[in-house]
Amino acid sequence: MSSEGGAQAGETSAGRYRREESPAERLDRNWNELLQEIRVLQTGSQILAAFLVVLPFQERFEELDALQVGWYLGLLLLALLIVALLLTPVGMHRRLFRRRVKDEMVKTANTLLRTAILLLGVLLSGVAVFVIDVVLSRGVAAAAGLVLLALMGGLLVVLPHRIARRVRA
Repeated sequence: MSSEGGAQAGETSAGRYRREESPAERLDRNWNELLQEIRVLQTGSQILAAFLVVLPFQERFEELDALQVGWYLGLLLLALLIVALLLTPVGMHRRLFRRRVKDEMVKTANTLLRTAILLLGVLLSGVAVFVIDVVLSRGVAAAAGLVLLALMGGLLVVLPHRIARRVRA
């Protein structure tokens, strides 16, 4: 615990904390944090992809118009791409294990994970458009999709950018 007005252990006077770790320990921590984030995203992404994979085997699928079928196929491919992006760091680790390239693996996995998160926001918005189009109407679906896409952009891009800018200031 901190004393009144004092910084907690590991904090600087500005409230930012620092770690006493070697570069190797930092890479290990970064890699483990990336894997934890991948675990969280992977389950939901795989469930959503599985849902999309089985959709054509439902009776009502034949009632979809050409635009809905095209939209569905785009969503399916996007979901499978996201699953592939989330699996790549694990496969990369297995292939490069003990090759002393963890710094490159962390950078690459970070890029893959950031890409997967952004695409997941697009996928979730697209799935909402698809479902609302089938259940209600195309106009309502388009409006809801734009709102959700803006919300995803705000939460996944703007919010982290604002936090990073505030921390740098």
